[in-house]
Amino acid sequence: MPGKKLEVSLMEVRAGLGIEESVCLVEQSSGRDGAWGLAVMTGREGVILGLADCCGGSENPEYRHFVYFILSGSVSNLDMLHRKVAQRFDITEECFWYIIKKCARFAVVQSKPRTEDGESDCIVVAKTSLRLCKKYSKDECYECQDLHLCKYYVYGNCRYGKGRKECKFSHDIQSQHNYPLLRECTLQELNEDDLFLLLLQNDPALLPEVCAHYNKGTGFFGACTFMEGCTKVHICQHFVQDDCLFGTKCKRLHSINEHSRRMLEERGLGGDIIHDLPCIYQNVYRLNSQTISTDQCVLVHFNLPYKWEVNDGKGWRDLRNMEEIERAYCDPKNEHSPGSRSVDFASMTRNHQPVRRLSTVSSVSKPAHYILTTEWIWYYKGDHENWIEYGQPDDKQRVTSVTSRDLEKAFQEDNNAEVTVIKGNRHYYVSFQDMYQRNPKHNTKRRVRRRPRFVSINEVEAKAAQ
Repeated sequence: MPGKKLEVSLMEVRAGLGIEESVCLVEQSSGRDGAWGLAVMTGREGVILGLADCCGGSENPEYRHFVYFILSGSVSNLDMLHRKVAQRFDITEECFWYIIKKCARFAVVQSKPRTEDGESDCIVVAKTSLRLCKKYSKDECYECQDLHLCKYYVYGNCRYGKGRKECKFSHDIQSQHNYPLLRECTLQELNEDDLFLLLLQNDPALLPEVCAHYNKGTGFFGACTFMEGCTKVHICQHFVQDDCLFGTKCKRLHSINEHSRRMLEERGLGGDIIHDLPCIYQNVYRLNSQTISTDQCVLVHFNLPYKWEVNDGKGWRDLRNMEEIERAYCDPKNEHSPGSRSVDFASMTRNHQPVRRLSTVSSVSKPAHYILTTEWIWYYKGDHENWIEYGQPDDKQRVTSVTSRDLEKAFQEDNNAEVTVIKGNRHYYVSFQDMYQRNPKHNTKRRVRRRPRFVSINEVEAKAAQ
């Protein structure tokens, strides 16, 4: 196949999908003749685009061969990308754009204007739903749809992989568990370095957070009081967001300095990953802030991080006074919203009609620089009918051993779990299933509530304008 151009028509691409348009274009496993597949990845040098000719089935190596284009640097001009692809494939611009727009493995985001006439380019970033299994490192998972790999091997710095002692966690991306998952996502042809970069830019939980305090204040460390002892990365937030106006003259860092490098090495990150970290942060931000046209996206689009709806028997429609309902809901002492036709927060109904609250993802699942996530607060009922946030002192200045954020992290990992909480000399169990805090010694229990932190419309507009 090398040196031979493949002709691709829009009709063939559409026919080769064989799946709903909301699903990513993948290599077809049906063995159907004429099936075309598309895979997109991100490598250390930029975006890798592969177009596979799957005609003739899997027995013919010529038809199983993937051709990868490695484009130096970030792909910021889609016309240039089209020209690169057209050098090997006879693909029309219409067909090219159809693939780019319809494939869920691409995120097409508009970059900031860089030319004097204010024109901006589009950047293509690779996406994947694959994640590292969180329970695998705790020896609590055996069969799931996530990869079973050593996290530090992904970081490129597993100490057991370099010595005689063998790591107890897998370093094999081709293992019996991992390979079928990679093949399902058509990533089985990727080498380890490219796969690990793809995982890192799509799973923010694997990355150290960018220090928000460093990006405030005027000192060398900004407003970060930990200074050289900070365990978060000191890097310009506007650089990450691709909108820094100062460029090389910026007083904030646009690369990883020696202090952050040592800190990251201590946390297990390898030198290559650390070198690529600024670009990875940029891609994470691009994936989070990407604009998807609403006629393609199945998710709800709204101008607030929350949305209250009522089902009137004909479908879901917006509730009026949404901000007032949200304000009441965020106060844990409230069981109803204000007004004559109030929402019952316990049953989530209004006059016997079902009510639902839609919201953005939990803030603990994303790095600090993600805006408009939902910050959930956990409360337990006090002795005087008051509600006390976990981690905050009660009326006797006693503080629980876990904070609200700790509980939210545990809840995101397993919403049926029980968490041990200590306050003073007493032990309690917080049950996510029935939302009670139980005292096993006296067999008593207190109610627990999980409510979001209130965000007004003005706050949303101010954050969006930053």
